[in-house]
Amino acid sequence: MPSLPKPGNLKDPEVAGLFSNDDPEKIFGDLREIGHGSFGAVYFARNNITKEVVAIKKMSYNGKGSNDKWQDIIKEVKFLRQLKHRNTIEYKGCFIKEHTAWLVMEYCLGSASDIIEVHKKPLKEVEISAICQDGLEGLSYLHSQGKIHRDVKAGNILLTENGTVKLADFGSASLICPANSFVGTPYWMAPEVILAMDEGQYDGKADVWSLGITCIEMAERKPPLFNMNAMSALYHIAQNDSPSLAGGEWSDEFHNFVDACLQKLPKDRPSATELLNHPFVRKTRRSDVILELIQRTKVAVKQLDNLQYRRLNKLIMNGGNEESLLEGTVVTNVEDLVPPDDNSSQDGDNLDSKSDSLPSQHSNTASSQSSVASLSQASQNEEPISFARERHGSGGGFEWPSFTHRSASYSPYLASKASGGSPRGFDPSMANNFATIRTTSIVQKQIKEHERTNDYRNFTVYKRLRKTHQKELQTMESRFKAEMEEHKQKLDREYDNLRQRFFRELEKLKAQHISELDKQSKNTQAQERKFLRDVHQNHDTERRSLAEQMKKNYKSDKEKMKKGLETSTPKKERDDAMKNFKETLTRKKRDAEFRLEKHQKDTLEFNLRAFKRRKLLQYHKLEQKLAQEEIGQRRAQLEYEHSMLVRHHESTQDLEYKHLAALQKMKDEQLRKQHETERDNQKDYNLCAEADLRKKHALEVKQQPRSLRAKEIQIRKQFNEAVKTQQRQYKALKDHILQNTPKAEQKTVVKKLKEEQMRKLAALGDQYEASIAEMLQQQNVRLDETQMADAIELRNRLHQELELLIAYQSKIKMHTEEQHKRERKVLEERVSLRRALLEQKMDEERLHFDRDEQDKRVMLQEKHREELNNFDIETTRMGLNNVEVAHASEEQVDDDISIRGSMLSLSGSASSNSFTSHTPL
Repeated sequence: MPSLPKPGNLKDPEVAGLFSNDDPEKIFGDLREIGHGSFGAVYFARNNITKEVVAIKKMSYNGKGSNDKWQDIIKEVKFLRQLKHRNTIEYKGCFIKEHTAWLVMEYCLGSASDIIEVHKKPLKEVEISAICQDGLEGLSYLHSQGKIHRDVKAGNILLTENGTVKLADFGSASLICPANSFVGTPYWMAPEVILAMDEGQYDGKADVWSLGITCIEMAERKPPLFNMNAMSALYHIAQNDSPSLAGGEWSDEFHNFVDACLQKLPKDRPSATELLNHPFVRKTRRSDVILELIQRTKVAVKQLDNLQYRRLNKLIMNGGNEESLLEGTVVTNVEDLVPPDDNSSQDGDNLDSKSDSLPSQHSNTASSQSSVASLSQASQNEEPISFARERHGSGGGFEWPSFTHRSASYSPYLASKASGGSPRGFDPSMANNFATIRTTSIVQKQIKEHERTNDYRNFTVYKRLRKTHQKELQTMESRFKAEMEEHKQKLDREYDNLRQRFFRELEKLKAQHISELDKQSKNTQAQERKFLRDVHQNHDTERRSLAEQMKKNYKSDKEKMKKGLETSTPKKERDDAMKNFKETLTRKKRDAEFRLEKHQKDTLEFNLRAFKRRKLLQYHKLEQKLAQEEIGQRRAQLEYEHSMLVRHHESTQDLEYKHLAALQKMKDEQLRKQHETERDNQKDYNLCAEADLRKKHALEVKQQPRSLRAKEIQIRKQFNEAVKTQQRQYKALKDHILQNTPKAEQKTVVKKLKEEQMRKLAALGDQYEASIAEMLQQQNVRLDETQMADAIELRNRLHQELELLIAYQSKIKMHTEEQHKRERKVLEERVSLRRALLEQKMDEERLHFDRDEQDKRVMLQEKHREELNNFDIETTRMGLNNVEVAHASEEQVDDDISIRGSMLSLSGSASSNSFTSHTPL
């Protein structure tokens, strides 16, 4: 496996072409941080050359995981460079500076999520329709390019000054389609994305689901299941029915559009291109609607800034301390500026902070860092305090800030009005700066909540765990695949070597057979030559013997003839008789020689044909023997090949079962770790929720004495007023009584009146003290009961969530076990099918071998029969009896000597018979 290049290495021409060699610090100025996350920070900036306002995303690739960071940067730059559409964020370039990539993009006013936060109420249906129309245009373009966004939500749908909707944050996007990674923000994830690692891949329709959830977010200010722990929400999304729009005066077209986007099965879900023709999307004029929405948001932010500034300026002019200043300037919403609606709730801040702290797959949540002018500097310069803030991304790589352009006279006018003079330190060139939609107090509060929350950290750990598990599975599958390929190559090599060895053995055997047949042919020819030589020698011997015998017979007959003639025959007759006798003997001799020669020739031809036929039969038997030996060798080789194939099949089967068992074991172990992480996360979430509730209760208890003290002071004020009234009444009564009472009794009367007054005042005091005590007791009881009810309700809800999580995990575990069984069954079926095909192949090879063997045997027999036929025909043509030749050839002769002996005996008997038959009496 090739090693990855060092992060930041631009030696590769393909990588070097993605980045500019210029110094970004010389090109861009007026950098202001507007977002921050684990990837780095996002800045508002101005191009010093073109004066163009841009957004710069700084991403460091130094430190831990530098290789992964560098690869993510390269992937995002490549992705952005390929985008050319009016509804996707425009890419300006990328620079490298001190182990940091400066990704420059076009600047947008803000996101749909920012607008919801400014107005603290949902968007209008026509506004949602306009945003969806442009968003679908961008998604349709991405999907047509084979790409998937994978993090569609209101926080990643940006708006420009001219009312164009842009898709942004492609850090989680996929360059290929389909994909199978666990990527995105939990509440917006499609079911197939959550289950991708277990059940397969997903395509661009996952973005359509996220768009449907985004519609609910824009219509209800939050996505479904937002009050639930993120990991518990994943199981709800994957296992339960699809969500739908809640109450509200929404049209049927909007309901139908959301239901179409949120079809559970991807095959039932329309594509982005198909949704562009939906009546809900086609009914609006988007440019006017978006521009009016942007203008209305600008007015709301401007009013909020004015109100904030007036409060701060008033406190500064009054000389308030820092604590009173911050307490007096907290503006948590714009409900005083924007009419509230039914969807606004008391937990709006909690929803915003939770949304802000929610990470997406590619990068972590931005932790805002606001720059606020110090009170002393504001007091000295008498300038308006600018509340810069960064939108905490509700996921994604970063969340673009919402802001509006201020008028050039707005801030200086307020500053000069507050100080009674012209503004100091104001740069007219920067008059068209942006203003954020959140006050400093809210941002600081959300930063603190983000720093102390466990949702971000735990979910990041969870995503890292899922990513690690996926890599482990991919690594194991790749290793097993390579091992299986190596195993198959090894078996193929072994089988090929066996086939080659068998081929060589067969060739060697065939060469041996050819050699034996040649040897047999040569032996036959040698025997035939020897046979002919011996026969010719015998024939010569027979002819000599016959000549000698004839000569002896001639002499004896001549002597006998002479003896007979000498006694009774005259000389002339005797001469004539002798002459006739000689002529007769000569004629007989010629006849005997002729008959002997003819007999020898016939016998030679007969015995030679019988000899050749016998040798031909022996050659045929040898051919049959050798053919049978070759067939036996081939059959043995075929059986050995089949046994090897069976052994290979079994070894492959064992390896496949081993791999499947290892993969399933790893999946089970990963699932166990995943479930443990989810349960631990749920428990941490429960502890954090209980801790938050305790802090809330402690704050209520801490704030309670202030309200009770105010009420107590009010009661005591009433008591003092009552005492003063009684004192006035007592003085009037005393004056009246003293006028009608003798002087001697006045002292006693005054004493009694004073005692009565003290008694009444004491009773009145007791009554007021009882009222205070009763009020304190009732308030404490009411507070205790409320807090107890809140604690019980939270405990029950968290316990229910934990039980649901455990139930979902059990269901997932059962589903995994069933999937393991299906995988084993599929493997068993595949192995059985492969075994059946192997057996079928072996049977076909055996059948083919038997057919070839039979054909060869038949062909050999036909060849032998044809050769014998031709031999017998030739024998008949030679005038010999082929039956007698065949019978003679079938006699078993041990060796050539016996053959020659028989031939000699036959020749001798024939010569003797011929001689005796011609000898005169």
